[in-house]
Amino acid sequence: MKFWQVDSFSDKPFRGNPAAVLILNEDLSDEMKQNIALEMSLSETAFVLQKGDSLSLRWFTPNTEVDLCGHATLAAAHILWSEGFCTEEQITFQSKSGSLNVSKSSSGYTLDFPLQPPTETITQKERLSVILGTPPVYVGTNGHDCVAVIESEDLLRTLTPSIELIKELPERGLLVTAQSNEPSYDYIYRGFFPKLDISEDPVTGSAHTLLGPYWSDKLGKTSMRAYQASSRGGELTVEVTGTRVCISGRAITTLRGDILEI
Repeated sequence: MKFWQVDSFSDKPFRGNPAAVLILNEDLSDEMKQNIALEMSLSETAFVLQKGDSLSLRWFTPNTEVDLCGHATLAAAHILWSEGFCTEEQITFQSKSGSLNVSKSSSGYTLDFPLQPPTETITQKERLSVILGTPPVYVGTNGHDCVAVIESEDLLRTLTPSIELIKELPERGLLVTAQSNEPSYDYIYRGFFPKLDISEDPVTGSAHTLLGPYWSDKLGKTSMRAYQASSRGGELTVEVTGTRVCISGRAITTLRGDILEI
């Protein structure tokens, strides 16, 4: 059984967010998928089940399955195109978050995801102040992730939040964001998901289902550039349209191999 490792949201190796991709003709048990994801030891492993014209997509972290993942979706589409599994200009995946379209674009690939805008949770501000070590200017949730907006990019880049306290949040993880100082980006962000065995995620594509509508409202823009300020770093283009958000970025294959024992 072949696998590939792809660095998403980067056009250079060892940057962006690595994801493993497996293309399956026959399905595997959930237990086997989880064991493979644990063995890969990446933030996400994508399993694509290809049957005729239908493509189903599931994502596993080292310890659980998630309902939506951006960088592993981009990685899966990249492998389907670059390895000759698909020739169409658009790929549609069936997933736990519904139908997800990926198309080729001038920015590499474009993910078409549902908007999941945040609702402000004022009562959580004090709790987030303790977690972050600084008072946030806004705290919200979309039921999946918590978001905290802080006052400056410089503060965000040097932030050392309490990973143990993030685990106690009701959401799966915490996104921290600020308006960018650099003219090439509109906003920057970081993502922390210790419940998923990911202390800090290198580049979180699905974050923009929440960050996209927030910053679109704040900045009065529908098309934006974002940067995830992790140690690996990642660049994305985000466009908010109606009830959808288009997230664009590049990808590069870094590893390919065979799983010998299952």
